[in-house]
Amino acid sequence: MPKPNFNYIKQLSNGDLAFENKLLEVLARELPIEIKEFENNITSGKLTDAASNVHKLKHKISLLGMQESYLIAQDFEENLKNNRTDLHKVFVQILKKMITFLNHIENHRI
Repeated sequence: MPKPNFNYIKQLSNGDLAFENKLLEVLARELPIEIKEFENNITSGKLTDAASNVHKLKHKISLLGMQESYLIAQDFEENLKNNRTDLHKVFVQILKKMITFLNHIENHRI
């Protein structure tokens, strides 16, 4: 599974470091909140709501250059809409990688 990276963010920013840092700040702020909401919905059996959470999270996955993980998230979103939780463990591992990555760079901006 690919690791998170800055490639897509750098491409979007076209060299604008302020934009890159702002985007990373938003990701670092929103990601834990969205993950918590996702976890609450999964735990409560609200799979349709969890699918909506995954929909939002997969865009953050894409921003961090994790294309293979994006496809997994896409499949997981569809599974949840069909009341299936397969891919849950894989998806949680993706989220953990993202959090670890963002925590690591929190004090080391691009």
